[in-house]
Amino acid sequence: MKKHISTIIVLISICSMAHASEMIDLINTFKADEHALNTTYTIKESEEYYERFLRFYNDWKLKIKAINFNTLSPEGKADYVLLKNLIEKEQYLLKQEYEAFKEVKGAADFADGLYLFIRERRRGKQPDASALATSFNRAEKAISQKIKESESNKFENWFKAEKASQIISSLQRALKEAYVFYDGYDPGFTWWMKEPYTSLDTKLTEYAKFLNENYSVNSVKDDGSGIIGKPVGRASLIKNLQYEFIPYTPEELIEIAEKQFNWCKQEMIRASKEMGYGDDWRAALEDVKNTYVTPGKQPEAIKKLYDYSVEFIEKRDLITIPDIAKETWGMIMMTPERQKVNPFFTGGWQISISYPTEAMSHEDKLMSMRGNNPNFSFPTVQHELHPGHNLQFFMNVRNKPYRSVFNTPFWMEGWALYWEILLWNKGFPRTPREKMGMLFWRIHRCARIIFSLKYQLEEWTPQQCIDMLVKEVGHEYANAEAEVRRSFATSYTPPLYQLAYMTGGLQFYALRNELLEKGWTEKQFHDRVMKEHMMPVAILRLLLEEKEIPVNYKAGWKFSTDFN
Repeated sequence: MKKHISTIIVLISICSMAHASEMIDLINTFKADEHALNTTYTIKESEEYYERFLRFYNDWKLKIKAINFNTLSPEGKADYVLLKNLIEKEQYLLKQEYEAFKEVKGAADFADGLYLFIRERRRGKQPDASALATSFNRAEKAISQKIKESESNKFENWFKAEKASQIISSLQRALKEAYVFYDGYDPGFTWWMKEPYTSLDTKLTEYAKFLNENYSVNSVKDDGSGIIGKPVGRASLIKNLQYEFIPYTPEELIEIAEKQFNWCKQEMIRASKEMGYGDDWRAALEDVKNTYVTPGKQPEAIKKLYDYSVEFIEKRDLITIPDIAKETWGMIMMTPERQKVNPFFTGGWQISISYPTEAMSHEDKLMSMRGNNPNFSFPTVQHELHPGHNLQFFMNVRNKPYRSVFNTPFWMEGWALYWEILLWNKGFPRTPREKMGMLFWRIHRCARIIFSLKYQLEEWTPQQCIDMLVKEVGHEYANAEAEVRRSFATSYTPPLYQLAYMTGGLQFYALRNELLEKGWTEKQFHDRVMKEHMMPVAILRLLLEEKEIPVNYKAGWKFSTDFN
């Protein structure tokens, strides 16, 4: 038996080496170096942080440039392009933040001594507690003076006010960490510093709050929706699209989305007619919303949908779903707090089920139940579990995990959305109500492209985005509000995240069609994607189709925009 196991291990090693990339160690080193610096330079809003990371990216550009690209294997060339692109992207985003920082860094011009104390703490230098107490006291007085002077000198917009506030909050967190390091361990430090630190900490809280609200009345922060976001503008959108190897402008993507949106609307009308509602798709959608299950039954409903989707997929031999993956996925119930940001269930290693709790208001309970009815959930259980996110997570830790640094929603969300497109085309829905449920989510993903880009282009406000989801897609109001809040007011969703679902899905669908024309089976395509880990789909295409990979590859693949 031991000999048999050893033989298997050797065979696995040989297979792994046959597809190994020469870039693995370099990519792992980049990830490790970046992590090490982030754990050392913890004051994210400081001159020190920005300068150190700009130097870090410049150093890595030189390391990349020193590699002989032409000697690399196809896998190595792909990884080279991916790492080079990642470094340039992260440096670009850092420079944007640095420019915003420099415009308001004067908010902390009293803090040189405080920053020195934080830096010296990293190597445990014993401070002169008496002198440090005096420094803290002076800083507190300086803040009081700055507040007085700034009351009549407001920031021109809330963006700058918020950035200034973040500088102070970042300093405050670092001061707390440094203070706690010495407090109680150095008696002299504790004797001198307890009162000055406590008093300065209180003043910093006051100052950060003051700065956050100290902007011109002409700068609109809230359009009445209560959702506070920060549009990035057209130039930044285009730059971000280039880093994702998407060769379309925001306006072209909106046009593509509107075409798909209209297709979905026509299919919804067709399903509505099958249900007996004629052209009144809204009435048909109301019918579907009322198919919700009673409280306590939602987990069982989700399990039934999962069983059907896996049976449907395996019967057609579309992809390999390992038995242990089917054995080990889990369920949790989403908290009421989380449902305010994300009203629908989410997935990954486990599926997080969104359904109302007894403490919610009557209206919120109904909106949650209606929005998570089995027909709406019909296309998204497989999106979250198999062959969607759970299978992605399962396969990623087993195949080329070093590529996790190339994480992109166009691969992660695009793959799961691709399966919704593919299954629709294979007759996945069994009833008109299931068709309506699939179409509701399809049109929702089209709407995400439209409203998120119009918001980032500063053409729409959050309230206009909410209204669009309610009137044109058919969302419950609370669910639409939560969707928009998730899109713009959390760190969870970068500017391109919401458009990545449908756009990535179209990329995968176009790549599938290209490979099927070359003789691949669907299962070969799907299994290969799961073994390459995540990356922009355009780079995956070069690998799978064994195309030449240029050292300075730029977006150029005009993938098909038809999904039926």
